[in-house]
Amino acid sequence: MTSTDPEPTTVAALTDSVRGEVLRAGDEGYDEARSVWNAMIDRYPAVILRCAGTADVVDGVRFARENGLDLSVKGGGHHVSGSAVCDDGLVLDLSPMDAVRVDPHSQTAWVQAGATWGDVDHETQAFGLAVPGGQDPNIGVAGLTLGGGVGWLSRTYGLTCDNLRSADVVTADAEVVRASAESHPDLFWALRGGGGNFGVVTDFEFALHEVGPEIFAGSLVYPHDAARDVARQYREFTADAPPEARLLFGSMVLPAASYYPEAVHDTRVAIVIAFYAGPPAEGRSVLAPLRAFGDPVMDSLRGRRYTAFQRAGDSQGAMRTYLRSQYLSTLSDPAIEAIVEAAETAPSAGATVFISPRGGAETAPATDATAYPHRDAAHHVLVETRWRDSDRDDEHVRWTRAAHGALQPYTTGDVPLNFLTDDESEARVSAAYGDNFDRLREIKAKWDPENVFRTPRNSELDD
Repeated sequence: MTSTDPEPTTVAALTDSVRGEVLRAGDEGYDEARSVWNAMIDRYPAVILRCAGTADVVDGVRFARENGLDLSVKGGGHHVSGSAVCDDGLVLDLSPMDAVRVDPHSQTAWVQAGATWGDVDHETQAFGLAVPGGQDPNIGVAGLTLGGGVGWLSRTYGLTCDNLRSADVVTADAEVVRASAESHPDLFWALRGGGGNFGVVTDFEFALHEVGPEIFAGSLVYPHDAARDVARQYREFTADAPPEARLLFGSMVLPAASYYPEAVHDTRVAIVIAFYAGPPAEGRSVLAPLRAFGDPVMDSLRGRRYTAFQRAGDSQGAMRTYLRSQYLSTLSDPAIEAIVEAAETAPSAGATVFISPRGGAETAPATDATAYPHRDAAHHVLVETRWRDSDRDDEHVRWTRAAHGALQPYTTGDVPLNFLTDDESEARVSAAYGDNFDRLREIKAKWDPENVFRTPRNSELDD
C-alpha cells in the first residue's frame, strides 16, 4: 500500500463506525498518541484510531486497506525502532485495550494487547502468580510476546512466547481468528517470536506460574575499576547457576537517589543485579557466593515483593534512545575487556552496557519449536544510550556503534528481534529470524499476501 491523505468524509465515516477515538493532526491528544518510548521517533500519521475493542481493530484494518494507507499498530509503544507509529498512514492505538483477567485455578491469564507488564503483574500477583514478562513495567505485552520475550523468569519458565496458549488475531482480510496449537497452528507458531507481521493480536492467553509475592533479589554495586573482576565473577557464577537464578552484569551511572550511597551518586559503577525465582530463603543460600566476592559499595540483596522489584526497572518515560544488541557464545576475557573499555568512554550518564545469561527453560526448546530461533546457551549483550539533547544524537549513536563493533569478533551473529533499531542492515534483520526465516515467509504469504502488516524491522519477510 502507498499512503495518501484520506478524505475528511471517509475519516468521518470511520469516526461514526467505531467506539474509540479518531485523531488527526491538530486534535487534542494527537501528539501524545503519536509519541513512543524512544523520543528520537517523530512521525506524523494521517489518522490515529484509539481502539476501544476488537471491533474497532477490524474497522481500522478495513479502513486502511480501502484507503490505501500504511498501517502500524501501537501497544505499549516501547520498541526502540518506533515501528508502532507510521508516517502519513493509520495507527491502530491499542493502549485503551488494557484489561487483564486471571483464573487462579487454571493458572491462566487473558490479557488485552494494550496492557503493559505493570498491568499484568498487578493482577496476577494478587494470586501469587506471574507470566514470564518484561523487566520494565512500561513494556507492552504485545510487542514483547510477539518478539520472544525475555525477563527475570525466563530461565525458570521460558520466554514469554513459550507461555502463550492462544491469541485472538485480526487478519489482513479484517477477519477475527483464534490461533492456538489446535486452531491455525501455523499462525500460532509464527506469532511466538516472529513479530507483528501476520495480523493484529487483540487478546493473549497465557500460562501462569507460582511466583512470589516475595522473592529474593537486589544489587551488588562495585567501583568501576573492579569491573573486569566483577564480570569474571558473573561468568563463573552463571556457568553453574540453577535456572531459578538470573543475573545481569553491567556498567551504569547511578543516580543521586536516597537508596544509593552518596559516595556513588552520579558515578559510573560496575553492578550485578541478581534475582531468584524460588523461595526467598533458598535464594539467599544460592546467591551467597556472589555476596562473598570482593568489596561491594552496596549490597541490597534481600527478600522483597516481586512487583516492587519489577517496578525498579522502570525506564522513566520517553528519552532519545539508541542501542545495539547481540549474543556472545562465551564471555571471554577479550570480550570483557571490550565491554569495559567501551563503558569507560561512554558519552553520558545514560549510556549503559549490560550482559545477561541465557539458559535453562529459555534455551530448552528446539530451534524450530516456535518462530523464536535463538535457543543456544549464550550471553546477551545490550549496549544502550538514552539522552535528552537532540544536539548530542551523533555522539551517542557513534559510541553505540563503536561499542557494538568492538564486540563483533566475539558474537554468534544472532540478533534478538525485540532489540532491532530502525536502521539495521538486512543481514541483521534476517539474522533475527535465523533458520526459521523461510518458514515465516511462507506463513506471511498465506496470511498477508499483500503485506498489509509491515514494519521497518521485518519487511524482509515479504521480499
